[in-house]
Formats: sequence, C-alpha cells, structure tokens
Amino acid sequence: MVFYLVSIFIVAFIALYALMAVWAERKVSAYMQNRLGPMETGKFGLFQTFADIIKLIQKEDIVPTAADKALFFIAPVLVFLSVFMGFAALPVTYGYISSDISLGVFYLLAVVSIEVVGILMAGWSSNNKYALLGSVRSVAQIISYEIPAVIAVLSVVMLCGSLNLQDITMQQGIYAADPIYFLGIWKVNAVGGFPAWHIFQAPHLLIAFFIYFTASLAECNRAPFDIPEAESEIVAGFHIEYSGFKFAALFLAEYAMMFLVSMIAVVLFLGGWNTPLPNIGSLALADWTSGVAWGVFWIIGKSMVMVLIQMWVRWTFPRFRMDQLMSFCWKVLIPVSFGCMLISAIWKLAVI
Repeated sequence: MVFYLVSIFIVAFIALYALMAVWAERKVSAYMQNRLGPMETGKFGLFQTFADIIKLIQKEDIVPTAADKALFFIAPVLVFLSVFMGFAALPVTYGYISSDISLGVFYLLAVVSIEVVGILMAGWSSNNKYALLGSVRSVAQIISYEIPAVIAVLSVVMLCGSLNLQDITMQQGIYAADPIYFLGIWKVNAVGGFPAWHIFQAPHLLIAFFIYFTASLAECNRAPFDIPEAESEIVAGFHIEYSGFKFAALFLAEYAMMFLVSMIAVVLFLGGWNTPLPNIGSLALADWTSGVAWGVFWIIGKSMVMVLIQMWVRWTFPRFRMDQLMSFCWKVLIPVSFGCMLISAIWKLAVI
C-alpha cells in the first residue's frame, strides 16, 4: 500500500513540479536580464505554463513522412520512462521509499543511462540531419560525462560501504550510531545536522560533489553544456521534428531529469531527508525538525535549491565549444574524480 501511495505522490509531484519549474526558469532568466517574464496569464504569470501545456496537447501530432514511425513514437516514451523510473529507488523520507533495494545506486546509474538510447532513437528515427547531429552530440556528451559522475558517486559509496540509498542517507543524520567526523579532523557525537553530511565528514567529497554537479548539468543538456540543443547551430537538437504531446513529454523529461539528478546529489552528499539543523546542547533542533513530514520537506527543499542553482548557471555562463566540452571532461573532471576515489580508499583505511 505504501508503495502505491509513494508512486502516486511522485507522479503527481513531478508533473506539477515540471510545470512550475518552467515558470520559475522564465522568471529567473527575466530577473537576471532585467525583464519581467510572464505576467499576463494569472497572477505574476503563474498559469502561463499551464496554458502552454494545454496548447501543446491540442496541437496536431506531426510525423515526418520519411521517419521510422515506430521508433519515432517509442523514443519520447523511453526518454520519459528512464527518468521517471529513477525516482523509484530514491528515499522520500524516513521509512518511505518506493523500492528499498540493496543495489539502489547501481540501479539509478543503470536506469538513467537508458535515456541515451531514447535520445539516439529520436534523432535517428526523425530522418533529419539536424536531429541526427543533435542526438549524436548528446549521446557523446552524456556518455563522456557519466564517467566522472559515476566515479564521484563511487567516492561516496566507498566510504559508506553500501549501495542502498536509504542506508547512505541514514549515515548522514541523527540516526547514526557512531561518532562522526567534521571536516575529517575531529569527532563529534551523532548530533545530526549539516556536520553529518558527507561533504563535511570528508572534505574531498566536496570536490566530488562539484564534479557530480557539473557532470549532471551535461547529462541534462543544460547550459553551459547545451551544445546538443544549440539553437544557433543545429536548430533545436534531437527533438526538432517532434510536436504536440510527444514534444511535451520530452520537455517534461528534461525538467524531471533536473530534479532527479538534484535529488541524487542531495541523498549522496547533502544529507538526504535529514535536517540541516544540529542538536546544540539542550537545544534539540535536529530532534524537533525530524520525522516523516519534515523528511519530505527537507529533501524536496534541498533538491529545489539545487534546481534553482542549475537555472542560475544556465543564464550566467556562456556555452562551451564541442572541443572545449570534451577536453574539460577527459582532461579535468575524470582525473580529479579518480583522485577523489583514491582519497576515499585511503580515507576508509586510515581515518575511518
């Protein structure tokens, strides 16, 4: 029963989140460019995205004559499902998770990678040179940046000794049984709060966190890694031939992926559903702000902050060239991520 309730909650939340995230990005970009953004449809333009999605659903579903119609239909479904299935293994709060599997991290990395197949399928089936070029660029980018992202994740897994995401989250809160390290220097009692987060337990995990965050931007095709969708170069990327509901599904999947990678970062590095407030003497802030409802609030709140940072980055930094993008991955991120993993191995043996 809990499984079905959590699944329904996730579906409803992701749908509502995607609509509001599009509105939020329009507002964030407008404020950064000294504009107002949507203002006409609803108060502060709140219903603009709802109007847009209704318009998309009503549009004609156009399929190119030369397209592979079966693959053209399957591609957006596969892209969306690969993202949505990732939420199954993420702990929503204490004791509530759709699928509490022991190989949660491995499952997440495997399922998210299926998106590459859907993107390549979309570009190939469209029988359009711009769509194919966009899909090939996207696949090359995602596969390359998955390597430092996975190695950064392994740096956490090595210290935790578990692939279960609920166990990893529990080790970062007031539920930890043993004393924890703060900045890897001195031990403190299991008082909860941000000192128990992995980025504070081992300082090199802060570097691993930034590596994962950077690689996640590339996996989401977000600026400055949005070369596969560079409108000034290849029109619109792999989804150029899509319209109506299929385009809406691809659009929804992109924003759902933003939230998914943010939740993964929160679970692995930022305490998951645990409160950031520690117990200080007789002031039991962690105890007062812990529980099922508080857990949902904290993990969603932290993930939303990560999504806002992704939006801020998009409208701040210029786009990489393709050679710069690949050089940054293979010459910077991958060597540094291997260094973080090596430090985790030494840390596990010598410190913990």
